[in-house]
Amino acid sequence: MLKSTLLVASLMAGLATQSSAEALSGFDVAEDHTRFVFAETPVHESGMPAHGNPFVTQGYIYPAGTLAGNTAGVLEDGSPAYPDEVLGTWTCDGWFVGEGGDATSGVWLISRQVMQLNTDEVVITQGTEIADVNVPNLRPITGATGDYAEIEGAMSQTLLGFTEFMGVNVSFGMPAGEDSASLDGDDQRDEMDHSHAAVDSHLEWDSGFPVGPLHNS
Repeated sequence: MLKSTLLVASLMAGLATQSSAEALSGFDVAEDHTRFVFAETPVHESGMPAHGNPFVTQGYIYPAGTLAGNTAGVLEDGSPAYPDEVLGTWTCDGWFVGEGGDATSGVWLISRQVMQLNTDEVVITQGTEIADVNVPNLRPITGATGDYAEIEGAMSQTLLGFTEFMGVNVSFGMPAGEDSASLDGDDQRDEMDHSHAAVDSHLEWDSGFPVGPLHNS
């Protein structure tokens, strides 16, 4: 009888925890550099993708603040640095635009991002990405499920920097408040700014990028 009572209590506690779970207000993403591939052409003399080059990449979703200070979230072999903290998988595909992989500022990507959480919930955004470090950029939420299905507006994306393996670290913030859809761009930036310290210079791309072009067979 005691064992049965304890089992029921344990199950009820688990259900209570699940039911009280709330949608994330933000999270970090560490790109897995081993899963970043782009087309053989067009590329710059540096070897980096040029305007019009398609790409696909993936990474790990972590709790907000995990990658603060541009902490590396992926090991050299592509495995997560904090496996017990992984909340899901981030997949991004799109095209390089403008100066592409040689960009240090402004729009360098047009992309779609799919955040697949371990709870089986999904958030999808589409829009621009900028090469500026620690500068928030808004991306419209184009689809979502579960606790995120009713969220409207734009997600804030902030590039934290690049790892030694040239994978990106990114911080994301959900629209703040029920009236987030009515906020203009400046208001949403104010609401979702993660207060990352500004940097004085931008990354200079290294032509010795560890992952080469995706060759056509």
